[in-house]
Amino acid sequence: MKSIAALQDVVTPWSDGLEPSDAELDAIEWEMPLILAEVDLLDAEIAVLDRTPAELDERRIRRARRKVLAARRTLLNQAAVAANAPGGAA
Repeated sequence: MKSIAALQDVVTPWSDGLEPSDAELDAIEWEMPLILAEVDLLDAEIAVLDRTPAELDERRIRRARRKVLAARRTLLNQAAVAANAPGGAA
C-alpha cells in the first residue's frame, strides 16, 4: 500500500506565503474588539432564529448592536488619530 504522504508535496506544494504576515496579525489584533462584538451580535441573533424573541432577547440584541457600533466608532477614531499624527501612518 502506497503512502499518500509521500505524494503530498506534488499535490499541494508548501509555500512560505501561507502564514499571515506580522502586519496582518497586527491588523487582526487591532480589530479584535470589533470582531468580538460582532461575534456577540451573531450569537444573540442565532439564539432567536427558531423562536420569537422575548424581551430579554431583544435587549441582548440591542446591546450587542450598540457594542458593535461603539467598537466601530473607536476603531475609526483611532485610525483618524493615527493618520493625523505627525510621523504616523498615512
